[in-house]
This record gives sequence, structure tokens and C-alpha cells, in this order.
Amino acid sequence: PNIVLVPGAYEDGSMWAKVIGLLQAKGYRVTVVPIPLTSLAADAAMTKSVIDRQAGPVILVGHSWGGVVITEAGNDANVIGLVYVAALAPDAGEGSGDSLKYCAHKISLPIHSDEAGRKWIDADGYAEAWAADLDQAEARILAAVQRPIATQSFTDKVTQAAWRTKPSWFQISSNDNAQCAEVQRLMAKRMGATSIELSASHASPLSHPDEVAKLILDAAEKAGSMKASAAH
Repeated sequence: PNIVLVPGAYEDGSMWAKVIGLLQAKGYRVTVVPIPLTSLAADAAMTKSVIDRQAGPVILVGHSWGGVVITEAGNDANVIGLVYVAALAPDAGEGSGDSLKYCAHKISLPIHSDEAGRKWIDADGYAEAWAADLDQAEARILAAVQRPIATQSFTDKVTQAAWRTKPSWFQISSNDNAQCAEVQRLMAKRMGATSIELSASHASPLSHPDEVAKLILDAAEKAGSMKASAAH
């Protein structure tokens, strides 16, 4: 299968840079979706357009807010498996804000809104909030390339949860300061996902690329064999 990666809020495709190399080295065709971060509908539409460009089945992977996007866009017939990486996975009728209410302790993130209603993470607080287990230089680069997300995105509701009908995998980050591990564990359990837990920050694709890539490769192999079995 082809592998389509969706970044999260405040991110561009560089969050996936290390994982991409590992997947390509195994011979996989990999594409990162350039989501506009303007609404769930717009992000899902962009993701579906990338899925439609793939020749053959797709493993759809989402980090952070990207988990909400793949939950919405993953109902596409070409998608044979979903991988959530330190992500949110709302059910139908839920938004990302609804998901975070399950967090026992609310972490105050250094986020501010600009005059157009877009949210940014303050550069000075980015490392601790998003990437506490990366070296400072790498975290500063992430802060420099961050992309803002429209505030309304957090209240947009999922219309149909793809994980209800597609096999799912989930990487939980136990040291996640941006999105508490309790929520990730709850969502992985609710969807019956095959899950792994890493002592990682929110930026697990960069701090633990080998483990994240292995989970994606496992999903590609297992979902691919499930599809092959179903075809016979």
C-alpha cells in the first residue's frame, strides 16, 4: 500500500521528515498532505484529494490534529488502515475540543490567537509544550516552521468516524505535554486499536522515528494482508 501522512496543528511536513526516510528505504511510496489548517472540512478535502492521487490502497497516518483529519477522511474506499500517532480520534459528532475534555489535568499551552483568529504556539514555549525530548536546536527549527490553525477547527465535528470500520493502530506518547496520555490511551482502547506506548513527547515522529515507522510498517503489512485475504 501507499502511505499518506497527515501532520498536526502548528506543523508542516517536517514533523514526518525522519519517518519518511525510513518508509522510503523500505520501498514505500510516501506522500505528506499539505493540509491548510483552516477547517476540518478543508483539511479532510485536501487529504481525500491526495488519497485519490494514489495508485492502489492507502495506509492513512495522522499526528496530533491529523488524527481528527484521518478520522474524517479515512472513510474513503482506498483507505485500508489508519495509524494514529500521539493523535486525537473523535467519534462521530465529536470535535477535537470534545476529545480533550477527557484529560484529567489541563495543561496550559503557550498558545495565542492573532487578529484573524488563527492560533500559534509562542516560539519560546514551543520546545517544552510540543517537543520536550528533542534537542533545543531541533525544537527551535520546528517552532520556526510552524503553521497556525484556525480557531474554529477545534469545534468542527467529525461526521463519520473511519476507525469504526477500518483496522487501526495507535502510538501513545506517555510524556506528552500538549495532549495528555490519558486521552490517547482512552481513544486507543475505544477504537480497539493495536497500540504501543513510548516514553515520548508530542513530537514522537521526530524523537522516536524508528518505533513510529515500525508501527506504520506493521500496519501496512497487516492491513495489506487483510485486504488480500478478503479479495480471495
